[in-house]
Amino acid sequence: MISQGYSISDEPERAFRVFNQLRAKGITLDRFSFITTLKSCSRDLCSSIGEGLHGIALRSGFMVFTDLRNALLQFYCVCGRINDARKVFDEMPHSVDSVSFSTLMNGYLQVSKKALALDLFRIMRNSEVPVNVSTLLSFLSATGDLGNLSGAESAHGLCIKIGFNLDLHLITALIGMYGKIGDIGSARRIFDCAIRKDVVTWNCMIDQYAKMGILEECVWLLRQMKYERMKPNSSTFVGLLSSCANSEAAFVGRSVADLVEEERIALDAKLGTALVDMYAKLGMLDKAVEIFNRMKDKDVKSWTAMISGYGAHGLAREAVTLFNKMEEENCKVRPNEITFLVVLNACSHGGLIMEGIRCFKRMVEAYSFTPKVEHYGCVVDLLGRAGQLEEAYELIRNLPITSDSTAWRALLAACRVYGNADLGESVMMRLAEMDEIHPADAILIAGTHAVAGNPQKSLDDELNKARKEAGYSAIEIE
Repeated sequence: MISQGYSISDEPERAFRVFNQLRAKGITLDRFSFITTLKSCSRDLCSSIGEGLHGIALRSGFMVFTDLRNALLQFYCVCGRINDARKVFDEMPHSVDSVSFSTLMNGYLQVSKKALALDLFRIMRNSEVPVNVSTLLSFLSATGDLGNLSGAESAHGLCIKIGFNLDLHLITALIGMYGKIGDIGSARRIFDCAIRKDVVTWNCMIDQYAKMGILEECVWLLRQMKYERMKPNSSTFVGLLSSCANSEAAFVGRSVADLVEEERIALDAKLGTALVDMYAKLGMLDKAVEIFNRMKDKDVKSWTAMISGYGAHGLAREAVTLFNKMEEENCKVRPNEITFLVVLNACSHGGLIMEGIRCFKRMVEAYSFTPKVEHYGCVVDLLGRAGQLEEAYELIRNLPITSDSTAWRALLAACRVYGNADLGESVMMRLAEMDEIHPADAILIAGTHAVAGNPQKSLDDELNKARKEAGYSAIEIE
């Protein structure tokens, strides 16, 4: 019982010590001792200890029990050892139950092996093991991820045939499945026909419309929620606000934000971050700052969104100042690679050379992050804007990643600013060697020659080397 208590506590590792103490004292252990300790291994991702327990259970003869085998299945799946989980499953052909199938199917979904999850469900259907809600949820998730319309319709029919079509979890999963494959009409019909709906069902339908950019339907559903006296929560708005930001739908975004205030939804980290990101992208930086300052619990995404907002509005010093404040005041919140990327980007566009280099060094030395090509691209852009083209060229040549064009293209843009045609031609040769020539590169190199005083290198000549893509623009109509 003590081991079981520790397995669900905030200190699951203490269950290991209890287990070992009982074995050392010669106390006979039953299968439940193994199950609770394996649960602790799953929670703490203790792969080696769990593997050791597996061996002890084999020697003790407890592997005949299905519940212990299922605990082992869960442990291996949680640890990402899906092949070991499948071995355990295959060793119990006559004792598998619906929990065994559901656990392994979820394990396949966690490692993005959707097709294998569907194969396992077909095996389950051909066996005498009854299908339950949990296995159907996994089946619907895998079907949606694979984007198979006929498979989705078959899955929907199966839910009706088995008689689970009134289960709220399955209704929500069906909406999500049809949304993933782009059949928003079928998703809406399921939603409208549902006899009862909870807030999760409403959130799922709103989120599917938001992902497809059909924002007017999202707003209509929000109004309908209010009419039916269904209280929204923070998750109701997060996906919709992100879609408003990406679509630059200012009117819809403001309407949704007003509804958040009207419903007095608590500004948790996810909702607050979505509001900050939306206001910043829609050009309302003052509102973004106001929301950010009101947030009590900020995570790394919250800080990163606000830093990015400052950088996008050309306020590079404010972005660096906020980054420094994040380091000084929040020991629990550490910057991640994206945080450093937005700071470097702000420094690059703001011409803060020393601050950008210092940030890059802290990323490597203080936080032990390995820079990605995007980080190098920002540093190259920073050096290029400062006219230090040769330094930028040497930095790219020594990159551990040689196949990405981001850093080279940043240098090419700098060559145009300073009219360094010779270096620009060298960069174009590099891009050609990587088969990464883009129509925009032709414009950049032509501009480089123009600045350098070489009119014979015309834009038409360069554009003939690359096919120019058509552009488009959009406006918002309220």
